[in-house]
Amino acid sequence: MAKNSTPATPFPDTVWLGRARHLGPEPERDVRRNLIALKAARVIDDFLDLDPVEAARSTDLYPRDESADPGPGARRVFEARWRVRDDVVVRAQLVTYDPESRRADKGGVTWVLAAEAERAWEAGWPSPATMFWPDSDRIEWDHEMVPGVRLRSVNHLPKDDDEARRRLRECGRQSWFVHVLVHEAMTPEAAGQRPVTAFLPASLRHRVVEHRAAPDQALTADFVTKRELGVGIPRGGAVVLPMGPPVPGYDAERFTVPHVFLDGSEPTAFLDLIVEFATLPRPMPPEAEQALTRLRQGWHLLTPDEELTHARAMVTRYAKALAAMTESCDLYREAAESALAALAEANGGGGAAGALPSTAGRAEESPLKSFTKSLGLFRGPKK
Repeated sequence: MAKNSTPATPFPDTVWLGRARHLGPEPERDVRRNLIALKAARVIDDFLDLDPVEAARSTDLYPRDESADPGPGARRVFEARWRVRDDVVVRAQLVTYDPESRRADKGGVTWVLAAEAERAWEAGWPSPATMFWPDSDRIEWDHEMVPGVRLRSVNHLPKDDDEARRRLRECGRQSWFVHVLVHEAMTPEAAGQRPVTAFLPASLRHRVVEHRAAPDQALTADFVTKRELGVGIPRGGAVVLPMGPPVPGYDAERFTVPHVFLDGSEPTAFLDLIVEFATLPRPMPPEAEQALTRLRQGWHLLTPDEELTHARAMVTRYAKALAAMTESCDLYREAAESALAALAEANGGGGAAGALPSTAGRAEESPLKSFTKSLGLFRGPKK
């Protein structure tokens, strides 16, 4: 019997998501310095630097959810808000996490970045990554979750077939980014060694990982991609790899180009395919859904208008709670008075007529006092 599975949520067209590793000694310092500089230059409107415990306990604009908390291993939570074309507001949240291993090849601090705009995301907008991380090659914030792979550089396939297969397989399982593979028909000169992804629009540049196969790896690259991913790569050509869960609308031949000239010129045809692939509805990994939930339900950097809306919502919430408490008190008082009346009636019907003082005309006595007097009738003489 087939098990029922919940379909994965596709990436919203308003969202930018990324996850990678920082291998430097002080990642939070790098983020903090970059945010301060960009705020001073009025590139961003404002930012927050929060302790994870503080971020989890603070009151938010939206209803809280457990998945909105940073989670175990969180080090810092950074939030930033800026505006792009046509005054569109972008809200972004970056969380840094302790490394799972301190080995040199698997260490580094993991970071998760989620950004959302008020309308559909445009590739020409600034990259959210460079709003938090300095756009400098000296800061190693762009390492993929798979060791040996970086976002802003060319990643040559290992010479060993098994290692090449392992790398592509792990990238497909762990990566949130788009991956492409380019085969070098001949060893390129310095201009051709520049990553093809450097020609992409700013907001897409840090969402694409470029793999390269050396001239003598034509057969190896074709064999590995066919065996692991079900696609081939022509000699001297390039392909957008079908990483992760199947993407609706993906066709291997459609996203393959027969030739890429690595002479420093812009490979327009291949870049257009990358942009097209990035717009396809891709399913989100569970961790990406959690990051988006944290952004939406765990947001702290409020504008004055949002703070006013939040204050009004809190007043309304407290008013409803007070009304519910008042109603409960009224119901409790009515129940107490009914119990006293029933007790008095039972006592009077038991033959002790006149023993229970009449409550008529004594409305000024509290229900608690009347109840105490009624109980005293059953205690008997004290002596």
